[in-house]
Amino acid sequence: MHHLMNDDKAHEVAAVKSIQKKLLGKRLSYREIYNLMDEICRHKLSDILTTYFVASSFTKGFSPDELYYFTKAMVETGNKLNFKGIVADKHSTGGVAGTRTTLIIVPIIAAAGFKIPKISSRAITTPAGTADVMEVLAKVEFTVPQVEKIVNEVGGCIVWNGKLGIAPADDILIRIEEPLSFEAFDKIIVSVMAKKVAASTTHLIIDLPVGKTMKIRHYSDAEKIAQKFKDIAEKFHMKIVVDINETLEPAAYGVGPALEAQDALNVLEQKKGRSLALEAKALKLSGKLLNICFKDAKINKNGEDEVKRILASGEAMKKFRQIIKAQGGNDQIGVDNFKIKGHHKDIKAEKSGTIKDIDNYNLNSITKILGAPHDKYAGIYLLKKLDEKVTKNESLFTFYATDTYKIKEAEITLNNFPIYKIE
Repeated sequence: MHHLMNDDKAHEVAAVKSIQKKLLGKRLSYREIYNLMDEICRHKLSDILTTYFVASSFTKGFSPDELYYFTKAMVETGNKLNFKGIVADKHSTGGVAGTRTTLIIVPIIAAAGFKIPKISSRAITTPAGTADVMEVLAKVEFTVPQVEKIVNEVGGCIVWNGKLGIAPADDILIRIEEPLSFEAFDKIIVSVMAKKVAASTTHLIIDLPVGKTMKIRHYSDAEKIAQKFKDIAEKFHMKIVVDINETLEPAAYGVGPALEAQDALNVLEQKKGRSLALEAKALKLSGKLLNICFKDAKINKNGEDEVKRILASGEAMKKFRQIIKAQGGNDQIGVDNFKIKGHHKDIKAEKSGTIKDIDNYNLNSITKILGAPHDKYAGIYLLKKLDEKVTKNESLFTFYATDTYKIKEAEITLNNFPIYKIE
């Protein structure tokens, strides 16, 4: 027993030494990094020491080898999903509210005949993560064998990473970073790639939105980040496409779990009032992803044409219903029987003019005040988008909340944190 304590102590001392090395800007070996990740995910390292580690990675960055070691160590210290053949996936670095493409992309790719086990997070910086949105329609908490069974049966899933124990060190690091609200990009890359490697991903599309209120503000940064993603992907023999796109506003209209689920259903069911911008983004990403899958599957088809056909023919919605059913939800759900519960209030324009700017930060903050993501039905539905004209007293957006007090609170906050700039 005495020997064991020494052994544990030795690992902890080694982890502390590694953090000290990193704080001085020195390089770490795979063994040092593996030991550090192992200590973190077995909760052997105090939050204070872990915070030092996060801070050191933020200030000093990682060498390409270290990025690879961190990704590998994060995978090796957790559970893995095992799938054979081509396994597709997508990830968005995000930061923009109301652009929920995953619920459209997953069924399209699965309907095209490729596996797509989508492991999503709950909200980190926004009022809803993909897992929060999917949870409106189905269960999202499953074990590793359950996820494997669902994907082998229906081709895809949209589940929460929390209970799966995939890259567990990452969840601890995220919890420590959240109050600091900085996410060093190297850390994001490691985090994303570790989860993909652990899910057996072979073909991946990365969506990198760029804009003044996105996580990535400049094209030059986006190019560097894209290259780092490509370098790591290559080391894990993963095919990858990175789509860098300018984003100035939400693609769809709803912000908050239920409202975002409704937007996705509108596109999948090809309803008349659907968001064409959300549809276009989902088609662009899934078309690019399908092309690399077709290439390696030696299928002579055009990805862009195929995704349009799958969506327009209703195959994507049919597949989405199968996924919902496999995840324990009601597969009869559709826009026509989908109800947004609770209270709502239209917010009117105080003057006439044109919408010149949409502040994504304020949009996120006010949606959280309304109660999202905890209140699934809380959120904001945008009635106007950039460059649209508005007249005084015309409705700009609708606040939704289960608690009327929160609607009042959101109205008061709006005075100091406007969502639209009207000129």
